[in-house]
Amino acid sequence: MTTHEFKEVTAMGQEAGTRAVVLGGSIAGLFAARVLADAYDEVQIVDRDKLVGVKGVRRFCPQSHQANGLLARGVQVMEELFPGLTQEMLDYGVPTGDLSGSCRWYARGFRLKQKHAGLQTLGVIRPIFEWFIRERVQKFPNVTFVEEHDILGLTASADNSQITGVRVQERGTDTDRVIEADLVVDATGRGSRTPVWLEQLGYEKPFEERKKIDLGYVTQHFRLRPGANGFENDVAINQIANAAVPRGNVFFLVEDGKVELTTYGILGDHPPTDYEGLMAWLKSLPAKDVYETLRYADPVDKAMPFKFPTTLRRHYHTLRRFPEGLLVTGDAVTTFNPVYAQGMSVAALCALVIRRHLHSGAAPVPQDYFRDLAKDAIDQAWDMTNTIDLSLPGVEGNRTFQVRMGNWFLKRVQIAATRDGDITAEYFKTAGLIQKPEALMRPAFALKVLWKSLFGPSKESQQPYGWKAPADVEPAFTDSGTSTETNTGTSTETRRAA
Repeated sequence: MTTHEFKEVTAMGQEAGTRAVVLGGSIAGLFAARVLADAYDEVQIVDRDKLVGVKGVRRFCPQSHQANGLLARGVQVMEELFPGLTQEMLDYGVPTGDLSGSCRWYARGFRLKQKHAGLQTLGVIRPIFEWFIRERVQKFPNVTFVEEHDILGLTASADNSQITGVRVQERGTDTDRVIEADLVVDATGRGSRTPVWLEQLGYEKPFEERKKIDLGYVTQHFRLRPGANGFENDVAINQIANAAVPRGNVFFLVEDGKVELTTYGILGDHPPTDYEGLMAWLKSLPAKDVYETLRYADPVDKAMPFKFPTTLRRHYHTLRRFPEGLLVTGDAVTTFNPVYAQGMSVAALCALVIRRHLHSGAAPVPQDYFRDLAKDAIDQAWDMTNTIDLSLPGVEGNRTFQVRMGNWFLKRVQIAATRDGDITAEYFKTAGLIQKPEALMRPAFALKVLWKSLFGPSKESQQPYGWKAPADVEPAFTDSGTSTETNTGTSTETRRAA
């Protein structure tokens, strides 16, 4: 990081009563508030929703219904910022496993060989995960939540060089007010208005890089019938979309004895939401594990669709001018293809960058912050998203030599991983943001990948998994497409959810 002269903003130095205001109370905002609480006398989190004590889906968090998760690096950062929180989740009943050892992965329709690699995963639905983080943030005496307030805009000094606060309005009222701040952090997500605010203040908007992927996905929760557990010793069954079959799924155990299914299709090939249509879609996937498991599971809520047309990256790090007292974090900077589950982990990494730039209470220099944010939190995940998305012929974009070689080698890695669990482990250390992609290019490892991929996918990886439900367990869904009453949306849990 470039060294600059910093303005002291804490009571430890020249000024007292300093305040940071975080716009947005979702995951990125909560992680940001956590690190700001160590440097500012007061931290206020502003959000349109009711937040405190909420365990359910929030009105203004559109992805609350959908599967969300932390990659292995995200779990590490969460534990660093909130020591003991992982164990609290486990005590609550959140299932845990290993990303490469107890998750059953299919790539190009072939099952990868599993091996534990110390890559912890947590099976928890988005609202409960957010509640856990929020409860910890609430324990900081200098953090308060400004709930159910709309964010109207920023306030600035006379010359617009310094952001001085944020103008807000309580929902249901006609009166607005200003919350003065030494630092404002925008964590409002993809719909961030910082680019518009910058233009209004006389600054250049950041360049926005987009890639159209026309992704659609559906999430639904189920409860496995007693004695019928197609996961066996695993915690997840996941299939990765590819050029031949641009469909996939994530399917994992979550708290309260339930399972969460998200299945997706790219380039306009979107899954249906009706039960029989969804089951037919799952049966069309290369591996039948998910379909066979869900034949013996009862839905506990309705299938919820979500459409994601484009990925988005705002290149704040290239701007030459930027007002002091304003930072942007999380999805407000970069919105990744959600099927790679990078967003929350990158939000956690963004918080580490913010913390590094506070320097025991010094106000961050925005240009330095954004350069380090790109380098240390965003570039790796964005390059991975970009490269994999461009492996699909229908996705438009510049397929540079580096991108083509990256996808060629990724294919070799996935094929070799059907034969060697060590290769699977290294693959998911990279996918889990634990190590840089360059680690896969170490000469000895690259040669091992090339050699083992020469023989094609292993015979074992091409065979059906082989789980069969006990004969005495009645299926909830039959191959003929008929279903029992509980699966048509009339079970007790489904009626309660509705």
